[in-house]
Amino acid sequence: MKRKLQVFVSSTFQDLIEERQAAVSAILKAGHIPAGMELFTSGNKSQMETIKKWIDESDVYMLVLGGRYGSVESSSGVSYTELEYDYAVEQEKPLFAVVINEAALEAKVRTHGTEMMEKENPKQLKMFRDKVLSNISSFFDDHKDIKLCVHESLSDFSANRDLKGWVSADEVTNTQPLLDEIGRLSKENEMLKEKLNSAEKKIGTSPKTTTSDAEFEELRALLKSIKVSVPGEFSKDGEDFENSLLDLFVSNKDSFITGITNQIDSSEAASFMYHNLCPKLQIHGLVMNEKVAGVRWRRFSVTKRGNDFLAYLERKKLRSNK
Repeated sequence: MKRKLQVFVSSTFQDLIEERQAAVSAILKAGHIPAGMELFTSGNKSQMETIKKWIDESDVYMLVLGGRYGSVESSSGVSYTELEYDYAVEQEKPLFAVVINEAALEAKVRTHGTEMMEKENPKQLKMFRDKVLSNISSFFDDHKDIKLCVHESLSDFSANRDLKGWVSADEVTNTQPLLDEIGRLSKENEMLKEKLNSAEKKIGTSPKTTTSDAEFEELRALLKSIKVSVPGEFSKDGEDFENSLLDLFVSNKDSFITGITNQIDSSEAASFMYHNLCPKLQIHGLVMNEKVAGVRWRRFSVTKRGNDFLAYLERKKLRSNK
């Protein structure tokens, strides 16, 4: 989609007619829109408000600065051209300037007379010139320099997506089909959500599958066969010993049910269970590792399968005691 940037061109008038025209031509050739050209001649306070509005509505501000300071606004003692420039800077408007160099100005004075140079406010002009040169600016000797500066500057500004610009109505994509498709997909999404909720409710009310006693018995035998080396610090005699994963799970069931964390200040026993027993029990779906909201540590806790398995062991123990 091609954007046309609106470029407000500011300058003194009588001494820069040809230069202004060169700027207009270059802006148009680059495919953009010049504004402020020939529409206004500075020197009127109410007209200045209109010019500010045009600057606000433009995408880029351009200054062509020659050898004249221009008409001065009486209350401030500042030229209207400088007021325009200051306003563009104040509004953080993207801007660039082309400034006549000394040799070109002297040649212009020789050709067209002293009307091309400032006589009344040379000090203000120098200060304004220094201000302009402290920002994005370049010098010009002739019209070619102005056109080149316009081409290079607008190429850079065109790449700035923050600048809105103008777009031809013919190039604006018809978004109605896209909006219709978004509406259709939204309705379809709602229908799928309703179906999913309905399915989840049905699953929630259906009988849950349970592990059979035979499967638990097989699991019990398996855990009984898995031997774990336990450090001597957890034994009465201080010697390392081996115990089955099953016995360790059952004997520490209260800790597993409550939850075993990896907090820094955890006891050595909790740390041993977290790092050595829990991973082995997790393989068989008896415990699960979870992130605890609001803290940095994690926790192993007994799963439903783990609780069911412990309950099975309790029933088995009770039956054997009868």
